[in-house]
Order: sequence, then structure tokens, then C-alpha cells
Amino acid sequence: MGGEVATAMAIMTGLGVFFAVVLAIAYRFLRVEEDPRLEVVEELLPGNNCGACGQPGCAAFAGELIAGKVTPGKCTVASAAALEEIANILGVDVGAEEKRIARLKCAGSMGQMRKVAAYEGLDSCRAAILVSGGGRACSWGCIGLADCQDVCTFDAIIMSDGALPLVDPELCSACNDCVDVCPLDLFVLVPESQRLFVQCNSPLEGEEATDRCKVACDACARCALDAPEGTVEMVDGLPIVHYDQDLKPTAKATWRCPTGAIVWLEGKQFKEPTD
Repeated sequence: MGGEVATAMAIMTGLGVFFAVVLAIAYRFLRVEEDPRLEVVEELLPGNNCGACGQPGCAAFAGELIAGKVTPGKCTVASAAALEEIANILGVDVGAEEKRIARLKCAGSMGQMRKVAAYEGLDSCRAAILVSGGGRACSWGCIGLADCQDVCTFDAIIMSDGALPLVDPELCSACNDCVDVCPLDLFVLVPESQRLFVQCNSPLEGEEATDRCKVACDACARCALDAPEGTVEMVDGLPIVHYDQDLKPTAKATWRCPTGAIVWLEGKQFKEPTD
């Protein structure tokens, strides 16, 4: 009996030694050396893991940088000094990536949008949308219960006195969180240089639209007529701005809008709340 136990132990010991040797050899010949620049580059990135660069986090973006698949400028959150240092480490150009900003396709604050009922329930846009849209006459407009503000980890969104989200272009990282959380898909990410913007999402036209919201688009089409040819098109009662034309959109398209539904943006989309 004792001999069998000793034999079994010897076999197990031998197998352990064998596999240890195999693993040691495999590690020596198959291991992938980590680029020492990876850790340095990752430390220079902001660490917000916002995803604005198209990667799930800063570590993944650092890996893409080391592999030469992207340029440092793809990160629109890091400081210019940090991007320049990364470019020097990698021996590449910083690259240019235009900053994108979250914009809201609605200007219907509490003073502009007609209410049809008083909403009492969970303080959440997603909850209110299930109960007559939070009591607002325009069921396509912003609910105003701050889901976007709650989800923004960069403090780039605050709510106005009229219950509209105010996005700070300086703090916005284009992380897409507000886009994802809005139950009505009212947030869009647009390049900072795209100034002509439609602040309405209503499918209604004429008085049927403006009766529900004073700043709704009434589908008059004046903006399309006044804009450079081909830059603004009316689709299903709403103007669509085309930025891929040779003639770029101008502020002229906003001059005759009777409700202010289409605007020329300079910095922040809406004004800060006043005390």
C-alpha cells in the first residue's frame, strides 16, 4: 500500500515539474513584450474613460496610439500640452480632431411649452415619458427632469430655471452619455464649427406646432429659402442642415425664422440661469 502511495506521489511530482518546465519555456518564447511607452502615454491621458475618442477607455486608446492607428489629437479632452508631449514621445504629429459638443434638439422651456397636466411621479425623464410625457403638450420635447445632468460625469450639464439642460462647451467631452440616456433622442453630438442648428424635434406644422410650443418649428421653410442653395432642406416639416456642401451654411438662414427654432450658435446653446 505504501509503495502505491509513493508511486502516485512521484508521478504527480513528475507531472508538476514537467508542466512547470513547459510553462516556463512557453513564457520565455511566446510572451509579448509590453511597450514601455504604453504606461507613460496612458498616464498623460486624462483618465476619464469617456469614449469620445471611439475607444472604451484611455488604456485602449493608449494602445491604439502605440500601434500608430490614431493620432494624439483624436482625444479632445486632454490638454494641448499633454497631447504635444504624447506626440513627442511617439515621434508623430499631434493631429487635428475637431471638438464635438452635445446639442439639444429642443428650446421648449417651461415658459415656452404648454402644459396639459401636472406630473407627479419619479423624478426621471424615462419615468415621465411613460405617463403622458410629463404633462407637456409637446410630447416630442425635452421632459426637463435632468436625467442628462445626472449621468454627465464631467459636470458639463446644468438645468436652467426653465428646465432645459445647459451644456457647457468647455466641459463637454462628447462622451455620448447624455445622448444615450435621453428617452426622446434629443441630444446630438456635432462639431463645434457647425453653428447652424435646429432646436426642434416636432413633426407637427403651422399653428398645430406653435400652439403646443411657442418656439416650435412651424415648417414655414423660410430658412431653406434664405440659406445657400442645398445647405438647408425641409424634410417631414423640419429643416435639415447639410454640412457636406461646397457652400457652407450661414446665419442668414435664421433671419426670417418666426419662432427662433433655427439658430446660429456662438458658444453655449442656451443662456445660463439667472438668480
